[in-house]
Amino acid sequence: MTKRIFNFNAGPAALPLPVLEEIQADLLDYKGTGMSVIEMSHRSKAFEGIINDAIERAKRLLGADDNYQVLFIQGGASMQFAMIPMNLALPGKPVDYIDTGTWPTKAIKEAKIQGKDVRVIASSKERNYSYITKEYNVDKDASYLHYTTNNTIEGTQWSDYPDPQGVPLVCDMSSDFMCRPIDVKRFGLIYAGAQKNIGPSGSAFVVIRKDMLERTPEGIPTMLKYTTHAKENSLYNTPASFVIYTIGLVMKWLEETIGGLANMEKINIEKANVLYDFIDKSSFYRGTADKDSRSLMNVTFRLPSEELEDKFVKESKKAGMDGLKGHRSVGGCRASIYNAVSIDAVKGLVSFMAEFEKKEG
Repeated sequence: MTKRIFNFNAGPAALPLPVLEEIQADLLDYKGTGMSVIEMSHRSKAFEGIINDAIERAKRLLGADDNYQVLFIQGGASMQFAMIPMNLALPGKPVDYIDTGTWPTKAIKEAKIQGKDVRVIASSKERNYSYITKEYNVDKDASYLHYTTNNTIEGTQWSDYPDPQGVPLVCDMSSDFMCRPIDVKRFGLIYAGAQKNIGPSGSAFVVIRKDMLERTPEGIPTMLKYTTHAKENSLYNTPASFVIYTIGLVMKWLEETIGGLANMEKINIEKANVLYDFIDKSSFYRGTADKDSRSLMNVTFRLPSEELEDKFVKESKKAGMDGLKGHRSVGGCRASIYNAVSIDAVKGLVSFMAEFEKKEG
């Protein structure tokens, strides 16, 4: 096998090696069908089994009962920014958003484009989104409260749930979905772009409480209605079949190899602690997120100068590590340590960082 690097990309991101190996084994002939998953009809019995297995495994992992439905919708999380207000905003009622970073800002923009009564009830923008704001007042007449659990660019994460005060809670979990157990019953809708923690790019994973489907108005395009996808088990049109197949394999890995989300969380905490502990003890590296708001998935940090950051990124690539350059909007460095990134990869990164500090510090 070709030598694999340590992949710290923020998305598309690392996938579990056993998943990639199973894809490789199935690629030419899926389970004796004589064809690849990327060739087969989405109307076939074989693909029906693939999508239903992915849904059932995901619901087991999340503890979601029959009040919830899983949907696969193309367009990623960015399409959901528009679909949520389009489908869930009630006539004459505001929509509440908590702004903790770049992606919540984009979600807010999409709701405003539609002319919705958008209330940004809390924001951490004044400190460059370096923390999770805890002070907010929800309008009890709001259609929903929207927040983002993990801010990929800024490296912050909610450690608990915001209190929606009786209105449906809607959540973008794109970059920390399935990294820890969640209480699904708290949510009206959860969505996640697949490409960060559960699969390749090309689809959003949506978990919607069935009563929320009743809100979908008639006067919106067919493909932008949640009811369209719910009625057809995400098969109204040709779905992102390879993405769904891969997500199913990731769910299998989480369930059978990792042993569930509680075990996954323990592993993720261990990985994050290794990296944060090193950064905290260093006078060369500086974390950018407040300690009580730090992400388990995206570790953001700075070096003493931009020149050193550029050199760090270039030399890390030579050392077999990729994806450590911070997002272009904020600069710095970032290590995305999603579920599939091993503890060995994190320890390898820390070892490289120590050597780089010794040489350049």
